[in-house]
Amino acid sequence: MTGFLRRTVPLTILAVLGLSLSAPAGHAVDTGNAQNYLVVYKAQSLPSGAASAVKGAGGTLVYSYPQIGVAIAQSSSATFSSSLMKNTKVQGVAATGAFATQVDGGAVTTDDTIDAPTVDTPVANTDTLTGLQWDMDQIHAPEAHAVTGGSTSVTIGNIDTGIDYTHPDLAPNVDFTNSVGCVSGIPNTNPAAWADDNGHGTHTAGTIAAAANDIGIIGVAPNVKIATIKAGNAAGFFFPEAVVCAFMWAGSHNIPVTNNSYFADPWLFNCKNDPAQRAIWAAEQRAILYAESRGTVVVAAEGNEADDLSHPTQDITSPDDTTPIIRSVSNACAVVPVEVQGVVGVTADGNLGLKSFYSSYGVSSANVTAPGGDSILQRTAASPNGRVLSTWPASLLTSCPTTRRVIDPSGATYCYLQGTSMAAPHVAGVAALIESMGTTARGAVVAALENTADPLACPPDMSIYSPFPSVSNGAPQVCQGGAGSNSFAGKGQVNALSALGH
Repeated sequence: MTGFLRRTVPLTILAVLGLSLSAPAGHAVDTGNAQNYLVVYKAQSLPSGAASAVKGAGGTLVYSYPQIGVAIAQSSSATFSSSLMKNTKVQGVAATGAFATQVDGGAVTTDDTIDAPTVDTPVANTDTLTGLQWDMDQIHAPEAHAVTGGSTSVTIGNIDTGIDYTHPDLAPNVDFTNSVGCVSGIPNTNPAAWADDNGHGTHTAGTIAAAANDIGIIGVAPNVKIATIKAGNAAGFFFPEAVVCAFMWAGSHNIPVTNNSYFADPWLFNCKNDPAQRAIWAAEQRAILYAESRGTVVVAAEGNEADDLSHPTQDITSPDDTTPIIRSVSNACAVVPVEVQGVVGVTADGNLGLKSFYSSYGVSSANVTAPGGDSILQRTAASPNGRVLSTWPASLLTSCPTTRRVIDPSGATYCYLQGTSMAAPHVAGVAALIESMGTTARGAVVAALENTADPLACPPDMSIYSPFPSVSNGAPQVCQGGAGSNSFAGKGQVNALSALGH
């Protein structure tokens, strides 16, 4: 498979209100290789003596989030985890430093060729490449832009691999004040710390809010601001610390919407009967719920494994940092962030309005669907290669296949990708338009997304998915439910115009 973002996990953690501490490591068997640990306390607060306890177990307390009772520690002791677990205030400890799962934008089996040619106000869809944006036409974004392009007072947090803040289609909307780099494990607001060295974050940012400026493309909400929360590194890895860090930043900075086009691994499914996975799940869940409690609408990609997340039985892809093992999973295992309470799960569809061949799904996890592209089942005259076009860093242009590159007459660069990673930012953009119209309560925004979506029925011919069984367990894809509520499309395809009350 090629593309960007499917699962994820590199290291990072941040917290604006967190406590930063350091202390020399205690005496223990030293492995010579320091790694990071998530330390989850039973209480959602940091107990007194936390730094001393970590030191006594042979580690250093690096950063903490007292709001949710989670800390980041570092140790080279082989007994650090077991020693710290003897502390009655500790719920779980999980090593994270070696874990890495590369995110992937979509399943691809063939290459494709295509001939490529400011305030809260309406915008005209006359930029040079808007004719290639079948995805925007499909969700009625141009019609919505005649009502509003969104408000400059609304900021979307794009939790991703960073952003090319010099890209001419993005530069007008970059929120430098609320952007941050988390890959080091500590929040860093220096723009160099949140620059995109992968490309994926720049692509998702363009779908959300590429400016209406007479060049290139136009995003779903071209007037809103983008706060980049860099949680993935150049290789596209997102460690558990990064996920905690990102949501704590979003919540503490009152960011109303976040887009999450990734999965937090090392385990595709985090199973609560495993102590380390349970600790990772608990820390990430607490951080997400914290952001939601502060009003953040969390939008997340469903995944590209063609898997039914509501009926998981097997995982053959984890842990991805070493050699994956075949293991049984159940509903006691969850994918982060899409299966955390309150998260808006997004499946992908193509230009024919069918679920994309690779998109994961589930009656319990899919809220809505949006264009993510489909290079195999849904190529059309409007979408000759089936993929979604968006912004791409010029410095990384060689990482976009030649046949999928588009260079605007201005010199700005773009790339075609597919995946649920491409679908989720459409929904985040519509959420930003809803916020721009004055609906700001988290529950009301989510309800508006769902209630104004265009209902989609299960595909009439499920045999088209026969060649694409679940990556995880080989099970055939099965759509459950009716139009307006089913496992493939949730409440339906988001409609930007309807979401504005038109």
